[in-house]
Amino acid sequence: MKSEEESIIALLHGRDRAGLVAHVAGWIYARGGNILHADQHRDTQEGIFFQRLEWIPAGDVESEMRLFEEMVSFDLGMEAKLIRSSARPKIALMVSNFEHCFSDIVLRCRSGELKCDISCVVSNHEKLRQMSSIYGLDYHYTPITPETKGEVESEQVRIIKESGAELIVMARYMQILSSKFLADCNCPVINIHHSFLPAFAGARPYHKAYERGVKIIGATAHYATEQLDEGPIIAQAVATVSHRNSVEDLMRKGRELERSVLANAVRWHIEGRILTYKNKTVIFD
Repeated sequence: MKSEEESIIALLHGRDRAGLVAHVAGWIYARGGNILHADQHRDTQEGIFFQRLEWIPAGDVESEMRLFEEMVSFDLGMEAKLIRSSARPKIALMVSNFEHCFSDIVLRCRSGELKCDISCVVSNHEKLRQMSSIYGLDYHYTPITPETKGEVESEQVRIIKESGAELIVMARYMQILSSKFLADCNCPVINIHHSFLPAFAGARPYHKAYERGVKIIGATAHYATEQLDEGPIIAQAVATVSHRNSVEDLMRKGRELERSVLANAVRWHIEGRILTYKNKTVIFD
């Protein structure tokens, strides 16, 4: 995309009232902008208005973003998040021993399917170091125990911040992040959980699903919060299983779900398609 055609993506939310769509569209039109895409949603229970806009400004992009944010705040009393279409955010991958989600995200980034760069890989195991080296990624081994958790998490936060990451992706990182880590890292964290939340939260969900005799299994990508597996859900998918399937069968089917669900969640985040409100998300297509 040529620089003069760079667009602005805006995510808005706030108390609903008449004329919001007209006011925003009129402001862009009056400044000579060209709206490429507009979508909105109203939460009828809460009376909250959500909107995603993308437009090509007539003038300077940075100036337009600043003035738009001011207009939304002062004129409409709403919150706005703005993204340049040319932005290519850096992401940090946190991994343990499982490689399927890790390699899937890496390959999607390298192919250009995900418009982001991997700034570092942080792991509590050495298993994925060689694969990271093949991909040319900066790998940090940070072994962790209950006794060293606080110290190691501080080091992980330092590594991630120095890498310039704007998003952390837990690609089957099998550790629970503390509230201090989540507060100190100063960026969103997306986790992939290998069950259809809220069912089978916590450890060994495939084994729990097998023992319960379920007929579907799932995978859930969500923003990590202090409450284990309770953060706002971004993406989910399911697959059917039967009494003939073993735990290993469930895990094999689940890995396919985990790959696609995590990739969708990362894509929607970096493309500015997600608005969070309370403990829910609005996903704009």
